[in-house]
Amino acid sequence: MTTPPSNRRHHAVPILQAAEDAPALAKLAQLARESSERLLAIEPLIPSPLRSAVKAGPIDGTDWCLLVNSNAAAAKLRQVLPALKAHLCSRGWQVNSIRLKVQIAGK
Repeated sequence: MTTPPSNRRHHAVPILQAAEDAPALAKLAQLARESSERLLAIEPLIPSPLRSAVKAGPIDGTDWCLLVNSNAAAAKLRQVLPALKAHLCSRGWQVNSIRLKVQIAGK
């Protein structure tokens, strides 16, 4: 039994286009964009020395995670979490909680 020749052309597709063309990946790409937008929205409320220590993390429904590079930065950031949450809600995002996850480089 022989298989008919394939008419598919194999060509490189930019990852962003591939993500948008696949429904599951499109949802992940949209969540990643939204997470980055949220971080930009709250950045002015984060003390300036801590801004470089904070990265946008995953969104899970109404819960959002911020990735922090040290325990000390997480402890300081916990003090402003209520203000960050209130600011996001005032901008139209439904955020019930903001979690912090410490990700220490090299581990």
